[in-house]
Amino acid sequence: MGIFSRLGTLIKSNINDLITKAEDPEKMLTQVLLEMQQQLAEAKKAVAIAIADEKKLQKQYTAEQEKAKEWERKAMVAVRAGDDGLARQALVRKQEHENIHEQFQQQWVAQKQAVEKLKDALRLLNNKIEEAKRKKNILIARKKRAEAQQQIANTMQGLGDTSAFDTFDRMADRIALMEAEAEAGAELAGELSGDTLEGKFLALEAGGGTEDEALQELKAKMGMLEAPKSATAPQLKAGEGKDETPGVSETLSASGLTAEDLKELQDLDLSEFEPKDAKAAK
Repeated sequence: MGIFSRLGTLIKSNINDLITKAEDPEKMLTQVLLEMQQQLAEAKKAVAIAIADEKKLQKQYTAEQEKAKEWERKAMVAVRAGDDGLARQALVRKQEHENIHEQFQQQWVAQKQAVEKLKDALRLLNNKIEEAKRKKNILIARKKRAEAQQQIANTMQGLGDTSAFDTFDRMADRIALMEAEAEAGAELAGELSGDTLEGKFLALEAGGGTEDEALQELKAKMGMLEAPKSATAPQLKAGEGKDETPGVSETLSASGLTAEDLKELQDLDLSEFEPKDAKAAK
């Protein structure tokens, strides 16, 4: 194979490849249907012309038949008039029209048969076009479904690349850093404005000790805690502290002070704290 033959083959193959890639199934099917419909329109015209010819032949052979009958009637009139020569001439004319009638009849029969075949072919072509329309819709639906599947496959293939997920992780880390910076900025702003102490008290009032109290209640309910001992202040023995002023000493004793505190208070001069009635009684 010469170089020019190889070059020609290469050019043809490239052109065919370009044509194949440029072919859009939906556009190609639409174009084919358009051409088929144009052919159907032309076929309808041809069938219409054939039907018109068949009708014309039918009228012509019917007319010749009527003319033959008319010349036969005229021959009968001549016979009644006793003119046999004129009757013979009428019969000759009658035969001529009968011959023409037979010819037209044969042509009409042949044309009628051809018209019936053309009608059948026209119906078949119309059915083929309707079937092609249905196939076109089905093929276009299959094409769109294949395109959707291909798009999904391409998307899944793209998701298979870890770069997309790496981007998500990187953005998550960046957002977490932004959140930490925002919290640090808010905390710093609180310290500068002097609201930190107030915030601690608010947090303490909001939920301080809730878990410990609940735990203590649960242990008490389970009987795991001992009953709290009543802290009663020690009572003085009878005869002690006779000089103690009743009102003040009783008040101090009821206040829950220790024995050392009471002893120290007894050594003090509490007369000024006694009620006026008690001083008057002394």
